[in-house]
Amino acid sequence: MNMSSDSTETPKGNLKGFKTHFKHDILSGFLVFLIALPLCLGISLASGYPAVAGIFTAIIGGLFATFISNSELTIKGPAAGLIVIALGCVQDFGFTGGEDPAKDFQAYRLALGVGVVAGVYQIILGLFRAGIFIKLVPQAAIHGLLASIGIIIISKQFPVLMGLNPQGSPLELLAGMPSFLINMNPKVGIIGIIGIIIVLGYGYVKNPKFKVIPAPMLMLFITVPLGIFLAIGVEGSYTFNNQTYELGKNFLVNVPGNLLNAVTFPDFSGITTETGIKYTLLFAIIGTLEGILSAKAIDGIDPWDRKTNLDRDLLATGTANTLSAFIGGLPMISEIVRSKANIDNGARTRFANFYHGMFLLLCVALIPKVINLIPLAALAALLVITGYRLASPHEFVSVYREGKDQFIVFVSTIFGVLATDLLKGLLIGIGIKIILHFIRGGSIFRLNAKIIPAGDQSVTISLRGSIVFSSWIPLQKHLQRFFKDGKRVTLDITETKFVDRRVMSKVDEWVNKFKENGLDLSVRARTTSIDE
Repeated sequence: MNMSSDSTETPKGNLKGFKTHFKHDILSGFLVFLIALPLCLGISLASGYPAVAGIFTAIIGGLFATFISNSELTIKGPAAGLIVIALGCVQDFGFTGGEDPAKDFQAYRLALGVGVVAGVYQIILGLFRAGIFIKLVPQAAIHGLLASIGIIIISKQFPVLMGLNPQGSPLELLAGMPSFLINMNPKVGIIGIIGIIIVLGYGYVKNPKFKVIPAPMLMLFITVPLGIFLAIGVEGSYTFNNQTYELGKNFLVNVPGNLLNAVTFPDFSGITTETGIKYTLLFAIIGTLEGILSAKAIDGIDPWDRKTNLDRDLLATGTANTLSAFIGGLPMISEIVRSKANIDNGARTRFANFYHGMFLLLCVALIPKVINLIPLAALAALLVITGYRLASPHEFVSVYREGKDQFIVFVSTIFGVLATDLLKGLLIGIGIKIILHFIRGGSIFRLNAKIIPAGDQSVTISLRGSIVFSSWIPLQKHLQRFFKDGKRVTLDITETKFVDRRVMSKVDEWVNKFKENGLDLSVRARTTSIDE
């Protein structure tokens, strides 16, 4: 990222920062808008919502959440990781996939009611600083959850990319991929395939002059004219290789000409049903998990090393989610891909998120007819790539390198989700982690620690037993207390049976935190097993 001379002072998202960093933030906001537009549309349609729903989400995330959260560089909007939950929600409420528009609209309104309540749950979590309990969920289970979501996205979107609309479970759809290739609608499929080639090939382009336009928007600049040339939006049919294929507007995006006509209010009659309760919890829990992980990841690459108040950010997300669902939007999180692009584009403060939302509002308000020329296959190509990134072979290798126990939990969560659903799959992963913990001879929430004073300014924390994900919260409280007291701390793990690798990574973060503040935290280790 190129920084100008004003980068020596830490930028702040206040009135002064608004004026000082205007040119950086509005430019980055515009470039992120170019990425967000196709992704918002694609995520909406993949979720069983109207295309404009994702735009509503990003607009609310930009124009409102910006002023509540103190996260300076995250971009709020709909995320691919929530597609499976949103689609499952509307399907369980009676979504027919276009066969019965009246039922689809009612399912959408019922899902909006669930979204409002889930947003209120997030507000409560933020107000009562309950975000810390998210740390009880093992990282391997979270990564397994995200990988399984990636697999499901690929299974659902690959047929759309081919111009087909088959139904079935993710495993059935994955098994049917060869037949989808054979039976694809050629004109539609070629657009989807070209879309994938453009986005994947973009990463191999080294000349920055050719990378001024973000990959998703470059893909639209090519696939939209191609779709017009192939007339895929014109009602009718054509013959290719002795096969007849249908074309029509159902292969293109559809947003209303007047944005106000798209505003849809929720129906709360389903929130007390089994389906409503289930998906309210899923939206709140999974959305909170993803949002916190994304915010922390972006903090880690913030050029000015600013830190997000995660409870305040959760409050902002919950408030924005509640408002978004009230007008017809999808759930939102701090979206990591767009946030990373925001940093790369030179953003300084949270106002880049504001500008990205503003540009989206102007776009759907002023040029809806242009948006309606976008082929669905092009958006499906973006989502297939997104799904692959969530479940890439690199992710499997990375988790395996963190330890066999981590990999077992990771894979168990994936199979659990694919065999059941997201909530049950996540619980299966957590259950496997607990079983492994018991095998190691540990307890669930109790931290076997002895505090040994060593003078007025020094203390030793002596740990015993097994130290795993659920032990981290009480251990962190000890570290935080001594950090505030300015004491020199020695963490003695020589007597432990087992220390989770994720816990050790957290300890390493605290070692650096102590060092940055002129304090000392040292780790004494000898015979400890660290999740080999």
